[in-house]
Amino acid sequence: MNILLVDGYNIIGAWPELEALKNDNLEHARDLLIQKMAEYQAYTGFRVIVVFDAHLVKGIEKKYIQSGVEVIFTRENETADERIEKLIKTLLSVKSKIYVATSDYTEQWTVFSQGALRKSARELLAEMESIESRIRNKVKKIQEKRPQSKIKLSDEVAKQFEKWRRGDLE
Repeated sequence: MNILLVDGYNIIGAWPELEALKNDNLEHARDLLIQKMAEYQAYTGFRVIVVFDAHLVKGIEKKYIQSGVEVIFTRENETADERIEKLIKTLLSVKSKIYVATSDYTEQWTVFSQGALRKSARELLAEMESIESRIRNKVKKIQEKRPQSKIKLSDEVAKQFEKWRRGDLE
């Protein structure tokens, strides 16, 4: 099994779109990263775990699943790097390959020495952009193959039929 451990705030700070959001709404930036990682997980089949430092979200450790992605907020005074290193120790096996997404050079060397592979924020962004492009192309091809009605209908009539088909009888 392939596993991708993501240093959440490191990636948010490194991706231009998320960095811009972070200053206005950190929660929205986190949610968008998780959404993108859900797409990554669905497309690649990787198990994705996103780890956020607790120093920006006070309180006890918190774990949950959002859109199929495992999300961890570390305990207070525990960094995401420390949690990622612990996760590598528990998850690494003959049957698994672990990748760590971070642009923290020191952390890259640390996880590499533990047997994990590194993926820089820039590499993950390029891979994510490629995946999103392939998904858009696939959706476009599916839409083009969709059978067209044999009877020409105006947009207004087609919309009304669609409402009826969905059970909206107004």
